[in-house]
Amino acid sequence: MKNIIKRRALTCLSVLFALVAVTVIVPGSAFAIDVFSGNPIADIARESSPAVVNIDVEATVTRSIAPFPDDPFFRKFFGEEFERFKRSVPMKGRGSGFIVSDDGEIITNSHVIENADRIEVTLSDGRKYEAHVLGKDPTFDLAVLKIKAENLPVLELGDSDKLQVGEWVVAIGNPFGLEHTVTAGVVSAKNRSIHAGNVNFEGFLQTDAAINPGNSGGPLIDLKGRVVGINSAIIPYAQGIGFAIPVNMAKDIMEDLVKYGKVRRGWLGVYVQPLTAEFREAYGLSFEKGAVISDVVKGSPADEAGLERGDVIRTVNGREIDDHRQLVSVIRQSLAGDKVKIGIFRDGKEIKIDVVLGEVEEASTEEATGGGTSLSSVGIALSPVNEDLKKEYDLETDSGAVVTEVTPGSPADRAGIKTGDVILEINGRKLLRLGDYRKLELENAKSAVMLVLRDQRTFFISMSLR
Repeated sequence: MKNIIKRRALTCLSVLFALVAVTVIVPGSAFAIDVFSGNPIADIARESSPAVVNIDVEATVTRSIAPFPDDPFFRKFFGEEFERFKRSVPMKGRGSGFIVSDDGEIITNSHVIENADRIEVTLSDGRKYEAHVLGKDPTFDLAVLKIKAENLPVLELGDSDKLQVGEWVVAIGNPFGLEHTVTAGVVSAKNRSIHAGNVNFEGFLQTDAAINPGNSGGPLIDLKGRVVGINSAIIPYAQGIGFAIPVNMAKDIMEDLVKYGKVRRGWLGVYVQPLTAEFREAYGLSFEKGAVISDVVKGSPADEAGLERGDVIRTVNGREIDDHRQLVSVIRQSLAGDKVKIGIFRDGKEIKIDVVLGEVEEASTEEATGGGTSLSSVGIALSPVNEDLKKEYDLETDSGAVVTEVTPGSPADRAGIKTGDVILEINGRKLLRLGDYRKLELENAKSAVMLVLRDQRTFFISMSLR
């Protein structure tokens, strides 16, 4: 009996030791994880860190040395003499990046190298290189740098579309100047929208992996050791809320940045406006989300595909469009040549239309976004001539730009410019294309002379901008 009990005890111990020795393989992972001694994050840090770089930038900025720089009385009292209180001072900043080609191409954020006079890249082994910018795009907050080096370690780019919420990710970067810091967390959410300051972005990855100032431009890495995002933004008053640009977007953009120095943004060629309660009631619509096409640019991709004035855009590539601003953002983040499926509502029916986007250079920014522009130094807001404005102001012209707003007390207001006026020329420059006024440099001009069309007659209006 004792022998039987002893044999059973030995069998149980053997099973227990076998369980202790088990190795767990994370599905889809390149790393074998021993539940007691394995550490995939340590493996990722060891293998990936050599391809992560620190970026130091130097820039010259103008600062006021006046005792009360923001005091309007002080500015008014000293007038032009106030400019004497300004000085150019050197500024330094730091960020992160990662190597994507063995001959020295590096991805980082556009804001990391913004206005930089000098860029220095430091590798993990301490080697330092001067870098120059191959291309950058503030809209996507991405930039590609180049250093003169060979046989460099690189990071493999993964597939951010396949990421799932809850997956583990690792961030490597240079927070607060602390070189090659590794943090870990999970993907907290996908397709986050950020609209703050100059950032107007749809599709961020959200993560609770610690991201701090200096992490910008560094990689967000999955458990396969592949880059799935570029760390870009944080909410400064929160904990565990950081944002990264999906790497699939960077793949599409990087080629354009390297080849052209910019992103060839997609152009649809429509003017859009909000889907108001009045519009919904007049047209008997039961839904509240979408963007109304107020006009279609002749010969544009939208025109050729069959989009019409009065169509309500509800989806783009299956993604629901909340309002006209979101539509503008989605199109801006597409590239020239992309084929998008536009879901519209027309005559009581849901219709899907395929559109191949053109390049935004084919038109003005206003054509791509459907909005107008403001000449703040003059005090007017301008919009391209379209059918709605022609009806509103009883216009019989397709040329020039329509004044849609005049700032009270501005130079334009004092000179007698009115809403509904059509500006045909500014300082001798004809507004033949919709975006010509966008290119005007009036911030430093002392005066402006405009050729105005009003009540079917033209006349010049001059104004001082000082």
